[in-house]
Amino acid sequence: MQSTKSRRKVAPNTAPGTKTTATDNGSADSADKLDQLLLSSAICNNEDIGPFIRKAFTSGKPETLLLHLRHFARSKESEIEEVCKAHYQDFILAVDDLKSLLSDVESLKSSLSTSNSKLQSVAGPLLDSLDTFLESRTVLQNVNLALGSISTCVRLIEICSRSNYHLSRNNFYMALKCLDSIETELLDKTPSSTLRRMLEKKIPAIRAHIERLVSKEFGDWLVEIRVVSRNLGQLAIGQASSARQREEDLRIKQRQAEEQSRLSLRDCVYALQDEDENEDDQHDQHDAVGLSNGLGIDGHSGGFDLTPLYRAYHINQTLGLEDRFKQYYFENRKLQLTSDFQVSSMTPFLESHQTFFAQIAGFFIVEDRVLRTSGGLISKMEVENLWETAMSKMCGVLEDQFSRMQTANHLLLIKDYVSLLGVTLRRYGYPVDALLDVLSKHRDKYHELLLSDCRKQIAEALAADKFEQMLMKKEYEYSMNVLSFQLQTSDIAPAFPYVAPFSSTVPDCCRIVRSFIEDSVSFMSYGGQLDFYDMVKKYLDRLLGEALDEALLKLINTAVHGVSQAMQMAANMAVMERACDFFFRHAAQLSGIPLRMAERGRRQFPLSRARDAAEDMLSGLLKAKVDGFMTLIENVNWMADEPPQSGNEYVNEVMIYLETLVSTAQQILPAQVLKRVLQEVLSHISEKIVGALYGDSVKRFNVNAIIGIDVDVRLLESFADNQAPIFSDGDANQLKLALSESRQLINLLLSNHPDNYLNPVIRERSYNALDHRKVVTISEKLRDPSDRLFGTFGSRGAKQNPKKKSLDVLIKRLREAS
Repeated sequence: MQSTKSRRKVAPNTAPGTKTTATDNGSADSADKLDQLLLSSAICNNEDIGPFIRKAFTSGKPETLLLHLRHFARSKESEIEEVCKAHYQDFILAVDDLKSLLSDVESLKSSLSTSNSKLQSVAGPLLDSLDTFLESRTVLQNVNLALGSISTCVRLIEICSRSNYHLSRNNFYMALKCLDSIETELLDKTPSSTLRRMLEKKIPAIRAHIERLVSKEFGDWLVEIRVVSRNLGQLAIGQASSARQREEDLRIKQRQAEEQSRLSLRDCVYALQDEDENEDDQHDQHDAVGLSNGLGIDGHSGGFDLTPLYRAYHINQTLGLEDRFKQYYFENRKLQLTSDFQVSSMTPFLESHQTFFAQIAGFFIVEDRVLRTSGGLISKMEVENLWETAMSKMCGVLEDQFSRMQTANHLLLIKDYVSLLGVTLRRYGYPVDALLDVLSKHRDKYHELLLSDCRKQIAEALAADKFEQMLMKKEYEYSMNVLSFQLQTSDIAPAFPYVAPFSSTVPDCCRIVRSFIEDSVSFMSYGGQLDFYDMVKKYLDRLLGEALDEALLKLINTAVHGVSQAMQMAANMAVMERACDFFFRHAAQLSGIPLRMAERGRRQFPLSRARDAAEDMLSGLLKAKVDGFMTLIENVNWMADEPPQSGNEYVNEVMIYLETLVSTAQQILPAQVLKRVLQEVLSHISEKIVGALYGDSVKRFNVNAIIGIDVDVRLLESFADNQAPIFSDGDANQLKLALSESRQLINLLLSNHPDNYLNPVIRERSYNALDHRKVVTISEKLRDPSDRLFGTFGSRGAKQNPKKKSLDVLIKRLREAS
């Protein structure tokens, strides 16, 4: 075969003839030669010669272009001839080779014909065997297909049977998984169209059946969970109440520890306290875990089972109905919550409030667990929206019910349960500040009702008082009526029967006040306010200062008619002063503040008006009694020739009465009260003596009469000195000072220099209790014929008595000053 040569661009060559022509025609135009060369080059390089043609026709010289093309053709003919000559010899040789192969081809043809005949004779039986093989293979394929179909049907029947088995046992999830397996793996492979149609019809029906069963089970759970929620709420609130009681017990132990710490028992008490705290903490944790897991206090099931809910949610997820079930669950629970808000008008709220709040508490305990364990069945935002709705409704119900209540105890019962509800739900993360705000808002109303109740109780207790000392025959009576209010004056237990210095009014009023404090603290406690002692103290001041003090004043002014009654009332007030100290300490202890802080903020005795009224009443009655004896002062001989030796009759009667009074009063009256009363009585006696000398009934008197009055005053001063065993020396001196007016007047009248009264220093030191008007009047009545001080008879030349002269100067100067 001929070899092919690659195509190359050929540069234009000038033919020999052209050169000769160019040489011969050296005078030709150089531009034509250049065009010829460019045309030759373009043709050799297979370039477009269009521009040359356009140029030739444009210039009007197409003949020149034709001439150039002919010249190029002639120049290539020689090259063609050379190529032909070069390949001709090879072609001749190839033809000779083909002729030599012709005989070999003929022999090969005959050989192939022979081989074909032999192959035909041998391949006949093989072809028959092949046909038989193909037929057998087709049968085998049909049998295998039949076996595959049978296997598919058997597997399908097994899965259907397993699905029916799960359905019969209410194992809906496994039944649905079987249906999904049939749909995804076997339904398209089922060879029977009848069976396939049957499955396509039954599978949706089975799913609908499962959905109905699950919906029915979920509906039963919705009905059951309402009852369970109420029981669960009551259980949770009960646990909160138990925890509160343990806290109260702990506070009692802490108060005991504070008292015992003063006796150096701090270490052992604190060790016991820590142990109890650990036990309480473990108990609280056990309760919280038990509730969160649906268990009761003892660890047993409380019926808090969410399995039907989880099952329904899981099945709906499997059915692809997750969003629809979420919405269905939320709407139904919202409707249940709305129905829980209904307050029956047929049942008093006091009887139904526990069920009402327990139902709501149980609802949100359930929702809290659903939120935490259901895997997205309900969102936190939805639970918060439900809680806001519930909070708004509960606040509205409380506002309405509180506005209708007129009994403090009812308010307290509901407040306690609501505060327990708040403690319970706060453990689960629900905000309860709005509920606590409602309780704080009705704080004043509660205390007004409580004050009203206490006023009634105090009035009843005071009305039943017989103004008799209380007799206690047994130790428990002493503990109940004295020790429980810290009214004892000694730590030594008295012998029984014991006659107390107070009447039954005191412990009765103490019980009322203590109950008020405990109820007030109970209302103020667990309401979110930590330091509420000031509020408790404010209401306690109102109870003591308004209710009790006014009731006692009314009793004193209307029911006290005798000295014994007035004395008993004064004794009661003295005991009530100690009781008030106990009240404020008790309020401080219950409020959880140190006693030193409570004592630091103490004010004056809140029953001071009643105390002063009782003492004034007793003093007034005693003064009236003394006035009866003081009328005997009219029997005094004001112009006696000799002074009496043992005092006048009136003072003897007064002394007997005062001694009898002291012996009786010191049994029930405290020393300070008795001192104040005796001061009033002695001061009154002194005023009566001075009044007698100053009054119109005594026209004149002499020195002997004044000496007799001096004896009377000395007897009274001796009586005051004799009270030193009962009082201190200072108190006995104060009793004597009650007689200062009469004593100073007697000293002035018996003085040798009465004009010393005019000296301011002496007057302030020795006569500061005297009124100068009374001094003038009484001094003018002083007559003594023996000394002729005020006589009008006698010689003018007689020497005047210096004492009379001094007294005249005193009278003259005092009159000028007035």
